[in-house]
Amino acid sequence: MGIWETVDIITDQGRRQKAIAPLIISASRSTDIPAFYGRWFFNRLKRGYCKWINPFNQRPQYVSFEKAKGIVFWSKNPRPIFDFLPELDHRGIGWYVLYTLNDYESEHLEPRVPPLKERIHTFQALSEMAGRHRVIWRFDPLVLTDRTGPTELLKKIARIGDQIHAHTEKVVISFIDVLKYPRVRRNLDRAGVKWRAFDEKDIHETAAGIAKLARGWGITTATCAEPADLSVYGIAHNRCIDDELILRVTDVDRDIVSLLTSRGGDQATRPFSSEGMHPMKDKGQRKACGCIVSKDIGQYHTCGHLCVYCYANASRARVEKNRRMASQEGETIQEMAKATESDPGE
Repeated sequence: MGIWETVDIITDQGRRQKAIAPLIISASRSTDIPAFYGRWFFNRLKRGYCKWINPFNQRPQYVSFEKAKGIVFWSKNPRPIFDFLPELDHRGIGWYVLYTLNDYESEHLEPRVPPLKERIHTFQALSEMAGRHRVIWRFDPLVLTDRTGPTELLKKIARIGDQIHAHTEKVVISFIDVLKYPRVRRNLDRAGVKWRAFDEKDIHETAAGIAKLARGWGITTATCAEPADLSVYGIAHNRCIDDELILRVTDVDRDIVSLLTSRGGDQATRPFSSEGMHPMKDKGQRKACGCIVSKDIGQYHTCGHLCVYCYANASRARVEKNRRMASQEGETIQEMAKATESDPGE
Protein backbone atom coordinates (compact mmCIF):
# COMPACT_ATOMS: atom_id res chain seq x y z
CA MET A 1 0.00 0.00 0.00
CA GLY A 2 1.30 3.45 -0.91
CA ILE A 3 1.84 6.35 1.43
CA TRP A 4 -1.11 8.31 0.03
CA GLU A 5 -4.80 7.58 0.47
CA THR A 6 -6.82 6.61 -2.61
CA VAL A 7 -10.07 8.37 -3.50
CA ASP A 8 -12.61 8.28 -6.34
CA ILE A 9 -12.73 11.13 -8.86
CA ILE A 10 -14.90 11.91 -11.86
CA THR A 11 -12.77 12.77 -14.88
CA ASP A 12 -13.43 15.47 -17.44
CA GLN A 13 -14.89 12.70 -19.62
CA GLY A 14 -17.36 11.72 -16.91
CA ARG A 15 -15.61 8.48 -15.94
CA ARG A 16 -15.03 7.34 -12.38
CA GLN A 17 -11.35 6.73 -11.61
CA LYS A 18 -9.21 5.90 -8.62
CA ALA A 19 -6.72 8.64 -7.74
CA ILE A 20 -4.05 9.09 -5.12
CA ALA A 21 -4.71 11.98 -2.76
CA PRO A 22 -1.33 13.31 -1.56
CA LEU A 23 -1.02 15.80 1.27
CA ILE A 24 2.03 17.49 -0.30
CA ILE A 25 2.29 18.42 -4.00
CA SER A 26 5.58 19.24 -5.73
CA ALA A 27 5.08 21.56 -8.71
CA SER A 28 7.59 20.70 -10.04
CA ARG A 29 11.09 19.30 -10.31
CA SER A 30 10.43 18.34 -13.94
CA THR A 31 9.23 21.62 -15.42
CA ASP A 32 8.53 25.23 -14.44
CA ILE A 33 4.80 25.10 -13.72
CA PRO A 34 4.55 28.67 -12.33
CA ALA A 35 6.27 30.18 -15.38
CA PHE A 36 4.51 28.21 -18.13
CA TYR A 37 1.59 26.22 -16.74
CA GLY A 38 0.29 28.29 -13.85
CA ARG A 39 -3.18 28.79 -15.32
CA TRP A 40 -3.33 25.06 -16.06
CA PHE A 41 -2.39 24.22 -12.46
CA PHE A 42 -5.04 26.43 -10.92
CA ASN A 43 -7.62 25.21 -13.45
CA ARG A 44 -6.84 21.67 -12.36
CA LEU A 45 -6.96 22.66 -8.71
CA LYS A 46 -10.52 23.91 -9.23
CA ARG A 47 -11.36 20.77 -11.21
CA GLY A 48 -10.03 18.72 -8.30
CA TYR A 49 -7.45 16.52 -9.98
CA CYS A 50 -4.79 16.21 -12.66
CA LYS A 51 -3.24 13.30 -14.52
CA TRP A 52 0.47 12.53 -14.42
CA ILE A 53 2.31 10.37 -16.96
CA ASN A 54 5.12 8.20 -15.60
CA PRO A 55 8.19 9.10 -17.74
CA PHE A 56 9.64 5.58 -17.50
CA ASN A 57 6.67 3.39 -18.43
CA GLN A 58 4.24 6.04 -19.81
CA ARG A 59 1.48 4.82 -17.51
CA PRO A 60 -0.99 7.48 -16.33
CA GLN A 61 -1.69 8.20 -12.69
CA TYR A 62 -4.57 10.33 -11.45
CA VAL A 63 -3.74 12.78 -8.66
CA SER A 64 -6.54 14.24 -6.55
CA PHE A 65 -6.17 17.60 -4.82
CA GLU A 66 -8.90 16.72 -2.33
CA LYS A 67 -6.56 16.28 0.63
CA ALA A 68 -3.72 18.58 -0.45
CA LYS A 69 -2.42 20.65 2.45
CA GLY A 70 0.92 21.90 1.07
CA ILE A 71 2.18 22.96 -2.37
CA VAL A 72 5.88 23.43 -3.11
CA PHE A 73 6.55 25.41 -6.28
CA TRP A 74 9.88 25.25 -8.14
CA SER A 75 10.44 28.16 -10.52
CA LYS A 76 12.75 30.61 -12.24
CA ASN A 77 9.86 32.99 -12.88
CA PRO A 78 6.86 32.68 -10.56
CA ARG A 79 5.39 36.06 -11.47
CA PRO A 80 2.65 34.53 -13.73
CA ILE A 81 1.03 32.90 -10.68
CA PHE A 82 1.03 35.96 -8.40
CA ASP A 83 -2.66 36.65 -8.99
CA PHE A 84 -3.58 33.00 -8.39
CA LEU A 85 -1.78 32.50 -5.06
CA PRO A 86 -4.60 33.92 -2.89
CA GLU A 87 -6.69 30.94 -4.08
CA LEU A 88 -4.37 28.65 -2.12
CA ASP A 89 -4.76 30.78 0.99
CA HIS A 90 -8.54 30.73 0.51
CA ARG A 91 -8.47 26.93 0.35
CA GLY A 92 -6.28 26.68 3.43
CA ILE A 93 -3.38 25.19 1.47
CA GLY A 94 0.09 26.20 2.63
CA TRP A 95 2.72 26.93 0.02
CA TYR A 96 6.22 28.19 -0.61
CA VAL A 97 8.46 28.79 -3.63
CA LEU A 98 11.90 27.40 -4.38
CA TYR A 99 13.08 30.27 -6.55
CA THR A 100 16.10 29.53 -8.73
CA LEU A 101 17.80 32.86 -9.32
CA ASN A 102 21.09 32.42 -11.17
CA ASP A 103 23.23 34.82 -13.19
CA TYR A 104 24.38 33.08 -16.34
CA GLU A 105 23.47 35.86 -18.74
CA SER A 106 26.99 36.27 -20.15
CA GLU A 107 27.38 32.49 -20.47
CA HIS A 108 23.98 32.13 -22.24
CA LEU A 109 23.13 29.05 -20.17
CA GLU A 110 19.51 30.12 -19.55
CA PRO A 111 18.40 31.55 -22.90
CA ARG A 112 14.71 32.13 -22.17
CA VAL A 113 14.56 33.28 -18.57
CA PRO A 114 13.61 36.93 -18.04
CA PRO A 115 16.44 39.46 -17.62
CA LEU A 116 18.26 39.22 -14.29
CA LYS A 117 17.04 42.63 -13.11
CA GLU A 118 13.44 41.59 -13.70
CA ARG A 119 13.91 38.25 -11.90
CA ILE A 120 15.39 40.05 -8.88
CA HIS A 121 12.38 42.39 -8.77
CA THR A 122 10.05 39.38 -8.96
CA PHE A 123 11.88 37.76 -6.05
CA GLN A 124 11.57 40.89 -3.95
CA ALA A 125 7.89 41.35 -4.82
CA LEU A 126 7.00 37.76 -3.99
CA SER A 127 8.76 37.97 -0.64
CA GLU A 128 7.00 41.21 0.24
CA MET A 129 3.67 39.64 -0.67
CA ALA A 130 4.14 36.23 0.95
CA GLY A 131 6.85 36.60 3.61
CA ARG A 132 10.58 35.93 3.30
CA HIS A 133 10.24 32.43 4.79
CA ARG A 134 8.14 31.37 1.78
CA VAL A 135 10.74 32.32 -0.85
CA ILE A 136 13.85 30.12 -0.83
CA TRP A 137 16.73 31.31 -3.01
CA ARG A 138 18.42 28.63 -5.09
CA PHE A 139 21.62 29.39 -6.98
CA ASP A 140 21.43 26.08 -8.74
CA PRO A 141 23.35 24.59 -10.35
CA LEU A 142 26.78 26.09 -9.88
CA VAL A 143 28.48 25.76 -13.27
CA LEU A 144 32.14 26.22 -14.19
CA THR A 145 33.15 27.23 -17.71
CA ASP A 146 36.25 28.54 -19.41
CA ARG A 147 34.97 32.04 -18.53
CA THR A 148 33.51 31.39 -15.09
CA GLY A 149 35.57 29.95 -12.24
CA PRO A 150 34.88 29.94 -8.49
CA THR A 151 35.90 33.59 -8.12
CA GLU A 152 33.51 34.71 -10.86
CA LEU A 153 30.70 32.57 -9.42
CA LEU A 154 31.13 34.17 -6.02
CA LYS A 155 30.96 37.64 -7.57
CA LYS A 156 27.70 36.72 -9.30
CA ILE A 157 26.22 35.33 -6.09
CA ALA A 158 27.34 38.40 -4.14
CA ARG A 159 25.68 40.78 -6.61
CA ILE A 160 22.36 38.96 -6.36
CA GLY A 161 22.53 38.33 -2.63
CA ASP A 162 23.25 41.96 -1.87
CA GLN A 163 19.85 42.77 -3.42
CA ILE A 164 17.68 39.93 -2.12
CA HIS A 165 19.08 38.75 1.23
CA ALA A 166 16.47 40.74 3.14
CA HIS A 167 13.79 38.85 1.19
CA THR A 168 14.75 35.27 2.06
CA GLU A 169 16.07 33.15 4.91
CA LYS A 170 18.20 30.66 3.00
CA VAL A 171 20.32 30.08 -0.09
CA VAL A 172 20.45 26.55 -1.52
CA ILE A 173 23.25 25.45 -3.85
CA SER A 174 24.32 22.42 -5.85
CA PHE A 175 27.40 21.68 -7.94
CA ILE A 176 26.69 20.52 -11.46
CA ASP A 177 27.90 16.97 -12.12
CA VAL A 178 28.35 16.90 -15.88
CA LEU A 179 30.25 13.63 -15.91
CA LYS A 180 27.47 11.73 -14.15
CA TYR A 181 24.63 12.77 -16.45
CA PRO A 182 25.21 12.11 -20.18
CA ARG A 183 22.14 14.12 -21.22
CA VAL A 184 23.48 17.22 -19.45
CA ARG A 185 26.87 16.76 -21.06
CA ARG A 186 25.33 16.37 -24.53
CA ASN A 187 23.20 19.49 -24.09
CA LEU A 188 26.18 21.57 -22.94
CA ASP A 189 28.39 20.27 -25.74
CA ARG A 190 25.63 20.85 -28.30
CA ALA A 191 25.37 24.46 -27.12
CA GLY A 192 29.13 24.94 -27.44
CA VAL A 193 29.64 25.55 -23.72
CA LYS A 194 33.25 24.99 -22.68
CA TRP A 195 32.43 23.54 -19.28
CA ARG A 196 34.73 22.00 -16.75
CA ALA A 197 33.98 19.68 -13.87
CA PHE A 198 34.25 20.76 -10.24
CA ASP A 199 37.21 19.22 -8.46
CA GLU A 200 37.48 19.06 -4.67
CA LYS A 201 39.40 22.33 -4.47
CA ASP A 202 36.76 24.13 -6.54
CA ILE A 203 33.96 22.77 -4.35
CA HIS A 204 35.56 23.84 -1.10
CA GLU A 205 36.63 27.25 -2.39
CA THR A 206 33.14 27.98 -3.69
CA ALA A 207 31.37 26.59 -0.62
CA ALA A 208 33.55 28.58 1.79
CA GLY A 209 32.95 31.77 -0.17
CA ILE A 210 29.17 31.33 -0.33
CA ALA A 211 28.96 30.49 3.38
CA LYS A 212 30.93 33.64 4.23
CA LEU A 213 28.62 35.78 2.10
CA ALA A 214 25.52 34.20 3.63
CA ARG A 215 26.76 34.80 7.18
CA GLY A 216 27.25 38.44 6.32
CA TRP A 217 23.69 38.62 4.99
CA GLY A 218 22.26 36.79 8.01
CA ILE A 219 20.86 33.86 6.02
CA THR A 220 21.68 30.15 6.10
CA THR A 221 23.32 28.02 3.38
CA ALA A 222 22.40 24.46 2.41
CA THR A 223 23.17 22.02 -0.39
CA CYS A 224 20.65 20.21 -2.59
CA ALA A 225 21.29 16.47 -3.08
CA GLU A 226 25.03 16.90 -2.54
CA PRO A 227 26.92 13.99 -0.92
CA ALA A 228 29.83 16.22 0.14
CA ASP A 229 30.05 17.13 3.81
CA LEU A 230 30.47 20.89 3.95
CA SER A 231 29.49 21.29 7.59
CA VAL A 232 32.91 22.77 8.36
CA TYR A 233 31.62 25.91 6.59
CA GLY A 234 28.26 25.79 8.38
CA ILE A 235 26.53 24.40 5.30
CA ALA A 236 23.83 21.80 5.95
CA HIS A 237 22.20 19.19 3.72
CA ASN A 238 18.90 20.69 2.62
CA ARG A 239 15.37 19.36 2.41
CA CYS A 240 13.81 21.24 -0.49
CA ILE A 241 10.50 19.56 0.34
CA ASP A 242 11.03 20.53 3.96
CA ASP A 243 9.14 19.07 6.92
CA GLU A 244 9.78 22.09 9.14
CA LEU A 245 8.77 24.65 6.52
CA ILE A 246 5.71 22.61 5.48
CA LEU A 247 4.53 22.67 9.08
CA ARG A 248 5.26 26.38 9.29
CA VAL A 249 3.21 27.32 6.22
CA THR A 250 0.34 24.94 7.09
CA ASP A 251 -0.01 26.17 10.68
CA VAL A 252 1.01 22.73 12.00
CA ASP A 253 -1.84 20.99 10.19
CA ARG A 254 -2.98 17.83 12.00
CA ASP A 255 -2.82 15.63 8.88
CA ILE A 256 0.69 16.84 8.08
CA VAL A 257 1.80 16.15 11.64
CA SER A 258 0.32 12.65 11.35
CA LEU A 259 2.27 12.07 8.13
CA LEU A 260 5.53 13.21 9.67
CA THR A 261 5.12 11.06 12.75
CA SER A 262 4.35 7.96 10.70
CA ARG A 263 6.85 5.12 10.91
CA GLY A 264 6.14 3.77 7.43
CA GLY A 265 8.63 4.01 4.55
CA ASP A 266 12.27 5.01 4.65
CA GLN A 267 13.19 7.28 7.52
CA ALA A 268 15.25 10.39 7.00
CA THR A 269 18.66 10.74 8.55
CA ARG A 270 17.73 13.75 10.68
CA PRO A 271 14.73 13.80 13.03
CA PHE A 272 12.31 16.68 12.94
CA SER A 273 12.93 19.19 15.69
CA SER A 274 9.77 18.31 17.61
CA GLU A 275 10.15 15.25 19.82
CA GLY A 276 8.96 12.03 18.21
CA MET A 277 8.73 13.33 14.64
CA HIS A 278 10.67 11.42 11.98
CA PRO A 279 9.75 12.64 8.48
CA MET A 280 9.88 10.08 5.70
CA LYS A 281 12.53 10.50 3.06
CA ASP A 282 11.24 10.47 -0.52
CA LYS A 283 12.45 7.12 -1.88
CA GLY A 284 12.05 8.30 -5.46
CA GLN A 285 14.81 10.90 -5.21
CA ARG A 286 18.59 10.64 -5.26
CA LYS A 287 20.35 9.06 -2.30
CA ALA A 288 21.74 12.39 -1.09
CA CYS A 289 18.36 14.14 -1.42
CA GLY A 290 16.83 15.00 1.95
CA CYS A 291 13.30 15.77 0.73
CA ILE A 292 10.33 14.30 2.54
CA VAL A 293 7.61 12.50 0.59
CA SER A 294 5.52 14.47 -1.89
CA LYS A 295 3.87 13.90 -5.25
CA ASP A 296 5.49 15.64 -8.20
CA ILE A 297 3.03 16.45 -11.00
CA GLY A 298 5.40 17.84 -13.64
CA GLN A 299 6.48 16.34 -16.96
CA TYR A 300 9.89 16.18 -18.63
CA HIS A 301 10.60 17.91 -21.94
CA THR A 302 8.08 20.73 -21.38
CA CYS A 303 10.04 23.60 -19.80
CA GLY A 304 10.33 26.61 -22.08
CA HIS A 305 13.34 28.16 -20.36
CA LEU A 306 15.58 25.82 -22.41
CA CYS A 307 18.46 25.99 -19.93
CA VAL A 308 21.32 24.17 -21.58
CA TYR A 309 22.40 22.34 -18.41
CA CYS A 310 18.92 20.92 -17.74
CA TYR A 311 18.56 17.17 -17.12
CA ALA A 312 14.77 17.28 -17.65
CA ASN A 313 14.88 18.34 -21.32
CA ALA A 314 16.26 15.93 -23.91
CA SER A 315 16.58 18.53 -26.66
CA ARG A 316 15.35 21.98 -27.67
CA ALA A 317 13.41 20.51 -30.60
CA ARG A 318 11.50 18.10 -28.37
CA VAL A 319 10.64 20.82 -25.87
CA GLU A 320 9.45 23.20 -28.58
CA LYS A 321 7.26 20.47 -30.07
CA ASN A 322 5.67 19.80 -26.68
CA ARG A 323 5.24 23.51 -26.00
CA ARG A 324 3.43 24.00 -29.32
CA MET A 325 1.00 21.29 -28.20
CA ALA A 326 0.47 22.84 -24.78
CA SER A 327 -2.23 25.15 -23.51
CA GLN A 328 -3.83 25.81 -20.17
CA GLU A 329 -6.48 23.08 -20.49
CA GLY A 330 -6.42 19.28 -20.40
CA GLU A 331 -5.75 16.79 -17.65
CA THR A 332 -1.98 16.62 -18.10
CA ILE A 333 0.74 18.97 -19.21
CA GLN A 334 1.57 16.56 -22.04
CA GLU A 335 -2.04 16.23 -23.20
CA MET A 336 -2.98 19.89 -23.31
CA ALA A 337 -4.57 21.07 -26.53
CA LYS A 338 -3.00 23.85 -28.59
CA ALA A 339 -1.02 26.77 -27.23
CA THR A 340 -2.02 30.36 -27.72
CA GLU A 341 0.65 32.56 -29.24
CA SER A 342 0.68 34.71 -26.12
CA ASP A 343 1.54 31.77 -23.85
CA PRO A 344 4.72 32.63 -21.88
CA GLY A 345 7.94 31.29 -23.35
CA GLU A 346 6.80 30.92 -26.92
